[in-house]
Amino acid sequence: MGTLYLVRHGQASFGAENYDQLSPRGTAQAERLGQYWQERGQSFDAVFTGTLRRHVQTLEGIARQLPGLPAATALPALNEYDSHALIRSIHPEPLDKPDTPERYRQHFRLLCDALAQWMSGVITPEGMPSWEDFSGGVHQALERIRQQYAGGNVLLVSSGGPISTAVSQVLGTTPEASIALNMRLRNSAVTEFSISPKRLMLQTFNTLNHLDTDETREWVTFA
Repeated sequence: MGTLYLVRHGQASFGAENYDQLSPRGTAQAERLGQYWQERGQSFDAVFTGTLRRHVQTLEGIARQLPGLPAATALPALNEYDSHALIRSIHPEPLDKPDTPERYRQHFRLLCDALAQWMSGVITPEGMPSWEDFSGGVHQALERIRQQYAGGNVLLVSSGGPISTAVSQVLGTTPEASIALNMRLRNSAVTEFSISPKRLMLQTFNTLNHLDTDETREWVTFA
């Protein structure tokens, strides 16, 4: 039996013009995860990522501390949904920059509302797939890994949306439950699935063992 390690990207640039860029803290989170695995002799038989810049940069940070990783396979199905398109679908007026606690909370209240409407088919955000196609893409990626690497260790670097969708599928929860899982995923957190020829099974969710030191406990971020 193998293990699939699903890693959410390091802290990106929330509130900036280009979110899809790791912050210095995000880079440090990724490098620390690579160091943690290097210290424990962790190795991987295959690596998968989405195609977003923050996914690639996170993998690069891990690889700087964990040399010898296999070449990554990039799958667009592991890319995040478009949060701006979702919010625009229910709130067309421009939002203020989320630079205060209340504006930050407003952003995520709207996002959760939009996600629920997207999942139920009420809205079709511009430029986005349907929820069925989005979740179906995640399912296909998981099936590919299950079928090819039942006895291996696999690293998957993605975003909160695909990872929470994967967890929801493995546990058999409602699509709406994945919203709550999504909002709790922390940057560079690791979620583990056991890989058997017949199924994937959840082992751990949203862990940050690599940040559990006096130096790094304050590195925990969510956006």
